[in-house]
Amino acid sequence: MTFDGKVEEIIYVNEESGYTVLNFSADDNYFTAVGIFPIIAEGEMLRITGEFKTNSRFGEQFVVDRVEFYKPDDLQGIYKFLSGGLFRGVGEKTAMLIVNHFGLDTLDVLDEHPERLCEVKGIGKKKCIEIIESYNESRKMKESILFLQKYDVSMGLAIKIYKKYEGVTIPLVRDNPYRMVEDVDGVGFLTADKIASKMGIDKHSPFRVKAGLLHVLSDAAHTGGHTCLPVDVLISGAQKLLDVTEEECRDALEIMNLKFLRIDEVDVVAEGRNYETENAIAAKLLRLVDNTSPIDGNLDKEIEEYQKVNGIRLDDKQKDAIKCVFENGVTVITGGPGTGKTTIIKGVVSLMRSRRKKVMLAAPTGRACKRIFEATGEDAKTLHRLLGIDFSTDRRSFDEVNPLPVDVLIVDEISMADIYIFNALLKAMPTGARLVLVGDKDQLPSVSCGNILADCIGSGLIQTVFLTEVHRQSEGSHIVTNAHLINSGKMPVYKGAKDFFFLSRAEEDAIEEVVGMVKTRIPDYLGLTPADVQVLAPMKKSIVGVENLNTVLQNALNPLGREKELGQTRFRVGDRVMQTVNNYQLEWKKDDGECGSGVFNGDLGKVIAFDKEGMTVLFEDGKRVVYAGADADEIMLAYAISVHKSQGSEFPVVILVLGAGGYTLLTRNLLYTAVTRAKRMVVIIGSELTLKRMVSNTYTVKRYSMLKHLLQKNKSKYDLLWGKNE
Repeated sequence: MTFDGKVEEIIYVNEESGYTVLNFSADDNYFTAVGIFPIIAEGEMLRITGEFKTNSRFGEQFVVDRVEFYKPDDLQGIYKFLSGGLFRGVGEKTAMLIVNHFGLDTLDVLDEHPERLCEVKGIGKKKCIEIIESYNESRKMKESILFLQKYDVSMGLAIKIYKKYEGVTIPLVRDNPYRMVEDVDGVGFLTADKIASKMGIDKHSPFRVKAGLLHVLSDAAHTGGHTCLPVDVLISGAQKLLDVTEEECRDALEIMNLKFLRIDEVDVVAEGRNYETENAIAAKLLRLVDNTSPIDGNLDKEIEEYQKVNGIRLDDKQKDAIKCVFENGVTVITGGPGTGKTTIIKGVVSLMRSRRKKVMLAAPTGRACKRIFEATGEDAKTLHRLLGIDFSTDRRSFDEVNPLPVDVLIVDEISMADIYIFNALLKAMPTGARLVLVGDKDQLPSVSCGNILADCIGSGLIQTVFLTEVHRQSEGSHIVTNAHLINSGKMPVYKGAKDFFFLSRAEEDAIEEVVGMVKTRIPDYLGLTPADVQVLAPMKKSIVGVENLNTVLQNALNPLGREKELGQTRFRVGDRVMQTVNNYQLEWKKDDGECGSGVFNGDLGKVIAFDKEGMTVLFEDGKRVVYAGADADEIMLAYAISVHKSQGSEFPVVILVLGAGGYTLLTRNLLYTAVTRAKRMVVIIGSELTLKRMVSNTYTVKRYSMLKHLLQKNKSKYDLLWGKNE
């Protein structure tokens, strides 16, 4: 539906997002229009396209998808346009003087002979220049947005592009639309490629091939966590994406500013940022290893005393782990559920503090920090909060100039950290401090960029303690036992279990079973709420995929909430939601007045309100965030989530729904990861044949990274430099 008309009144404008509410007149129609608009003024003539929708709070509104500009065609319209506050130096009085002097020719004069403004009594040379500059800025913005809209660029994205390039938007985009992929947040390769195609740019253009190669590298990092790719894998991916030859890809690679390495007899390529980050991590880890002296004292005696005071008995591996922390600058402690990682952390904290050492605990996510506190009674901070990172200014409280005031730093769930935050953490570690990295090597690789835990262990250069003996197991509980059975390639035991169940169901019947369990059966059985039950699935699509499960569970658990469509999803007040990517610019506030920016992949929350700005989400850590515009695509319903998204979290109850899937997806470590997310109960629904296949399927997705190689390479350099040849 399209209307040509006039902006009568601007009611509200969000200057950051461009979201605008205005009253609009078109012939005999007068209505409220809402949507993403460029900078406009009252009196402006527009062609708007969209559809009428009923808002539960504000009534019927015309939701705008597209905006085009027209010149006002009457004296009153021209006057309102000029006096609307869009142009510097033009208020109501000056606007009236200009319109009275030039009449209906006013806008033609401004477009073609703006110097004639000096003819108007009361407008001097200085003011004339100010008005002309402001008018030209507005005209260039409109021309740029109209230019971008010809190529189906949304208004919100067009405004983002214009804010980046301003007056030179048209020539820059026309010359090379692929530059937007690197320059403009929100413009991916596919968007730029669509614009380029409509412009008639040859698909064999070197600009396109280079942008496509970068897209494959970047997408591998975002979706697969790879920090580099084998050259052959990169070229193969680019060929499929671009439909170009291998030779064209290799020619483009030769002139690109990328880093080439040879790792394990394979040629790999990485973006410069990833190489520099992992190389810095390797160098700092080795410095921490080399620059820390063992702590003197009778540690065996202190451990014995600690056991007596606390009424516990540590096995030899646990004692070795504690000793390693005292003897080494960097220690890795890895083991499955119940193997005593928490007990070791508590022991290290107690024994170090008895020596007046400053100990801090941290984890990549708020949920992981909460788990540390519940298990140890010790406060833990997220890595971002520990470093005091202010994402709005890219400043941090602690770095290489102002290191953390710590002697021992323990980081749990280290595999959840990406290389960027880990590098920032290492920069803030003071010389001589001890770093303890804790995690489970048998879980799925993190969705974050990098492979920190596996690379540190695989390098052979970081002292590592492998915990295998199971200690924590509640009487009658099968969760921990079955996790270790699965990890050793054996079927879980669920007959007679009170906290571990398997239900053999066809996919069509599984949905109804899940709804009943989440809504009433499990909450009634355990005295919980539906919010304590997390549904997991290996895949997004299919009947028992995350997307369909979310739709079904939303309708079952929250059928009456006020709703609003944002991005590709219809949300309701009361919905359980999850942030799906790291967004360092997203602003938040807490009820105590604290505010900041940064919301992270995996953060869980609840929709609490809708308003004209968008949707407000209250996260579990107390952050209130408003989602509007492109940010809304970063939030998803979370009644059901993928097993990958569940990493680093723990839930009272986990329901794992299994459907048909490929060999590379339904794996042992995915099943192991899902089971180890549960605290009080596990329910697996699906085919027993699928479960058996998963237990026996040891396939693991290859994670391409450089840290292991760079650790070994840097160590060789140090040995050569200092003559260490052990």
